[in-house]
Amino acid sequence: MKHIKGFESFPLLSEDLKYHIDNKLSVIDNVFRPGSTSFYSLLEESRKLFDEGSDIFSESDKEIFEETDLGRFAEFEGKIVPLDLPMLNEEAEYKGHNVELNKPMRSSGPKKYKVYVKNPKTGRVKVVNFGDLKGGLTSKVNDPKARKAFATRHQCHLKKDKTTAGYWSCRLPRFKNLVKTSFGGYW
Repeated sequence: MKHIKGFESFPLLSEDLKYHIDNKLSVIDNVFRPGSTSFYSLLEESRKLFDEGSDIFSESDKEIFEETDLGRFAEFEGKIVPLDLPMLNEEAEYKGHNVELNKPMRSSGPKKYKVYVKNPKTGRVKVVNFGDLKGGLTSKVNDPKARKAFATRHQCHLKKDKTTAGYWSCRLPRFKNLVKTSFGGYW
């Protein structure tokens, strides 16, 4: 742990969290292997600082901490387990095929992207198609002004239903492997 200038009210940040802050990496873009001790430690430290009122997190991280229990742990069947770990994907069956839930992917169908989600009301799996219909628009996820304008225009702060295209469109920047950058490669 080391004292970081400018964060006097939170003088002890781990090198891991300092690395994420210095490189403007979201907590959900955790550089550690999912499930490792370092992975969970970073989430737990981030949650503690957020709960204490720290203002060092990005808007997307703040949104995650406000809406979920990410970084908190509880006992389940005698084991301590993480709560609300959004990047863990479940498998389910959709029309006779095993699919991963809550993992957006490129689509060959009617829209640019698709994601399989479980409808909480019916318990059934459905596919949500979202993105540009004709494929001519590009996602400007590496432009902060464009991201903020998109979020404002589409009222992303109100999108809470995972079964809608708007929810996934607003969260597309979190899935960097899907989005092409302005230089043609993937982000």
